[in-house]
Amino acid sequence: MELDYIQSAIKQFEYYKSVGERTFDQLDEEDLFWQFNAESNSIAIIVNHLWGNMKSRWTDFLTSDGEKEWRNRDMEFESVIHTKTEMMTKWNDGWECLFSALHSVNTENFNTEIFIRNQAHTIVEAINRQLAHYAYHIGQITYIGRMVKGNAWKSLTIPKGKSSDFNKAKFSKGKHGGHFSDDVK
Repeated sequence: MELDYIQSAIKQFEYYKSVGERTFDQLDEEDLFWQFNAESNSIAIIVNHLWGNMKSRWTDFLTSDGEKEWRNRDMEFESVIHTKTEMMTKWNDGWECLFSALHSVNTENFNTEIFIRNQAHTIVEAINRQLAHYAYHIGQITYIGRMVKGNAWKSLTIPKGKSSDFNKAKFSKGKHGGHFSDDVK
């Protein structure tokens, strides 16, 4: 049961990672730095924040507080990334840290108490907290991408006005196993 949960969480994180990457694929490099106004975040800023959060939360996940002393959260919201290559390096580094931590969970350590900002969490609570946080920011990334591309945007899920076509195709296949995120890739 515990490892089923971990595998499910990994699939969810992989899905949201792919949504971010499919957004990046539609954008020109300058689009990654576009901001609606001075108070809003660009995609690159959001990626920088995700990276900082992932490195802090998932480094030594089972043995140290998820809010590391070396983290500078305020700097995560500054324009410190200047190229797509820099952005993708941080993106991949953060996800690698996350997946490595999740793969370290097993039946022997599943009941380890996890701390984030000195607040105790079960592993399930800690994972759920981060899954919701990352989905929130990846939604922002996708929304910004959609604003920037306008009519040139290619839907990442079910295209607008195509729900009936999508459902018709799905139901014509009969019942099948799989994961919900497989439906919209």
